[in-house]
Amino acid sequence: MQNRIKLLREELGISQGKLAELCDVSRQTINAIENDKYDPSLPLAFAISQALEVTIEQLFLYERKNPN
Repeated sequence: MQNRIKLLREELGISQGKLAELCDVSRQTINAIENDKYDPSLPLAFAISQALEVTIEQLFLYERKNPN
């Protein structure tokens, strides 16, 4: 599952450090999430969505695999 956190964060002019502070995690955690090296917990995903003022669905891109 890909995410749009970096794009949304940059559109708001928020640094990784500021987003980390708003979500009560480390900057390294935000960096790992943005680089798809770490999947956030549901509470953290909600915290990020609130900090970026978007719905949680807008944070992530999910492509269903076609069974055919």
